[in-house]
Amino acid sequence: MSTAHDMPAAPIKTLDKDGREITTVGFNRFGFDSEVPIDVLRSLYLRPHYVLKANELQTLPTAMEEQQNAQFTQGADYQSKSIYHPDTQAISYTTLSRFPPVKLLPMTARKRILVTGGAGFVGSHLVDRLMLLGHEVTVIDNFFTGSKTTVSHWIGHPNFEMVRHDVVEPFMIECDQIYHLACPASPPHYQFNAVKTIKTSFMGTLNMLGLAKRTKARFLISSTSEVYGDPEVHPQTEDYWGHVNPIGPRACYDEGKRVAETLTYGFQRQDGVDVRVARIFNTYGPRMNPYDGRVVSNFIVQALKGEDMTVYGDGTQTRSFQYIHDLIDGMIALMNSDETRPVNIGNGDEFTIGDFAKLVREIVEKVQDEDGVKRKRRVEIKYEPIPTDDPQKRRP
Repeated sequence: MSTAHDMPAAPIKTLDKDGREITTVGFNRFGFDSEVPIDVLRSLYLRPHYVLKANELQTLPTAMEEQQNAQFTQGADYQSKSIYHPDTQAISYTTLSRFPPVKLLPMTARKRILVTGGAGFVGSHLVDRLMLLGHEVTVIDNFFTGSKTTVSHWIGHPNFEMVRHDVVEPFMIECDQIYHLACPASPPHYQFNAVKTIKTSFMGTLNMLGLAKRTKARFLISSTSEVYGDPEVHPQTEDYWGHVNPIGPRACYDEGKRVAETLTYGFQRQDGVDVRVARIFNTYGPRMNPYDGRVVSNFIVQALKGEDMTVYGDGTQTRSFQYIHDLIDGMIALMNSDETRPVNIGNGDEFTIGDFAKLVREIVEKVQDEDGVKRKRRVEIKYEPIPTDDPQKRRP
């Protein structure tokens, strides 16, 4: 009789726009190798952390479970085997069984890298990549929107350090590169405490630039397409100065990032700090907070729950979406290149929000049909008034 172990699971194939299979992300450019196999990265975020249920401890995993696990991890069995107790809705955590293998770099090639906001959506994927590449990574995060679980699979690794710290306060460390990502980035989060948001953008950036000046580290700040406001120029090139309402509800973030850029170039001109500015456009991918209020997660969560999907305005406003791995490629390339001017990182393909809602609905229905999930009814798309200062067009 054949068992699950005799049946190799069909790996998940990832295809590009032209239908070619993607097996790695990253590249070796500007003297910095950022290439890693995509299945190793995927094994860090697709596999459930708790694979055992308390009542199954004595039983072997079913063939189906073996198949699913092998499909997601391709034999890369790195995460902890925590035990879930369904009767009491409790979980007992175990320590990590084994870390993923990381590149063994000579000391001359290994960089000490500080990532602020490293437990957030973008930060955690950057940390995964830098760790797999064999560098020494320190994360500082105050967990306002980040979560320990996004990087918990590295805690205890000799190359990794996690510090709970708010960048509004100074921080001392020795480092070669600083990726400054700390700042709430979705409208509900950054509007929750507008003063805190602008304080994080200004004081946090001031403190990290001061650290870069002291340690002679190269400094990259994650800026945003929001610096262009509701643009009057389309698509938005880096030399466009923007059209921003300085006193609106979004100003704490838009103007916060604009002043952070001003500060960054002030340190470059005055103190010779080696700086990079990445203006990030809409990004999606695993580990997005399902309730962070951004359009991708909103639509997916609503469609999965069978709730009507909310489109603000008439749905004709546009966005361009990039996948998280492409953003990380761009940030690492920018950090290690000689380009000191601001650089847009995004996708040149533009969608209307209305079309995007229909696309998400189709994909969710397709997945539900494959999984045999019965829908009570088809999810409708409902239109609500557009929020203040919401940009009409976005394309790098």
